Amino acid sequence: MLSAIFLLLACQLAGEVLHRLTGLALPGSVIGMVLLIGWLALVRRERPTLSAVSAWLTAHLSIMFVPAAVGLMNEGPALERYGLGLAVATAVSTLVTILVTAAVFRWALHRFTPGEVGRRPVAAEPTS
Repeated sequence: MLSAIFLLLACQLAGEVLHRLTGLALPGSVIGMVLLIGWLALVRRERPTLSAVSAWLTAHLSIMFVPAAVGLMNEGPALERYGLGLAVATAVSTLVTILVTAAVFRWALHRFTPGEVGRRPVAAEPTS
């Protein structure tokens, strides 16, 4: 379990280092995720342990937002000035994300599912 946590943190750190050294336009966390995907493609034995750690982190995801919420409390003047715009932007982007996700899911369902999708089966008429 500790090795999986170390792997996550090492990929994150390596991504941040690469970002700062090379000046890539990608955030360090994204670079670290790409490094993690590459590692998992090469070393398949890591997957079960990493799955267990990821499941635990996902189950306790709300704890991860507490520091961000506490940090937000210190930004009173910025929230007073830009709060309405931030709220509108968050609501609109959430709605757009939901709509795009639904559209992509429907497209993928029709594209990759054999047979006709979306049609209800015709019920056999009773014979008398």
